[in-house]
Amino acid sequence: MRNVDEFRGYLKRKGKKNHVVDDLIGRCVAFEGFLRKTQKFMEDADEEDIRTFVDDIQDRKSGVNNYLRAIGLYYRFMSRSDLSALAGDLREKRISLKRKPFMLKGFRGVKRKHINLLEKEGIVDVGQMLKRGKTPRDRMELSKKTGIPLESILECVKLSDLSRLGAIKGVRARLYFEAGVDTPDKMASWDPEELRRMLISYVERTGFDGIAPLPKELKNAVETARRIERIVNYDQ
Repeated sequence: MRNVDEFRGYLKRKGKKNHVVDDLIGRCVAFEGFLRKTQKFMEDADEEDIRTFVDDIQDRKSGVNNYLRAIGLYYRFMSRSDLSALAGDLREKRISLKRKPFMLKGFRGVKRKHINLLEKEGIVDVGQMLKRGKTPRDRMELSKKTGIPLESILECVKLSDLSRLGAIKGVRARLYFEAGVDTPDKMASWDPEELRRMLISYVERTGFDGIAPLPKELKNAVETARRIERIVNYDQ
């Protein structure tokens, strides 16, 4: 790596401990070693190089996700938002495959009778809800089939979509939904600090049974919303 010292300083300013910094740099060096087979440095890499590297190290015991974390941080340091976002997306998709699906009954405020009707249709978790409610037509058909009001179907879809943005589950998803930040696009439009101020005000004004997320959580949610793949069509 041509700028390893600068990258080390960047990681330390981010609060990474020395052993973590060494590990992250070591993984970037491994990626660059892979690139050198095609006469490239990390500064020269493109999206296909990252995808090919992931395919090449699938069976390593140390885990692909740790390499993707290191690569994502490096390209964030380099202001290469395209490559940083790709590494983040690939990492999140791999993590989500191992993550236990969040159950619809875990969302605060969803009516139990609606949960029961959805269960009869084989819809019990957020992945199934998103699959069956991707488009306005899908949601209309599901509403007619189950007898659940269309607005309640859309509510379940939005809560499920929000749950894709990291540590956003039952209570958090309900807070965002009720505060009007009810889709990834709306989340992505906010500045994290302004969003936190709005949510603090909303909780105080409405008496919502919960607290506003901490700054780091909001920052992660907004960043994820800006890069995550859109899988639901909300156009009416």
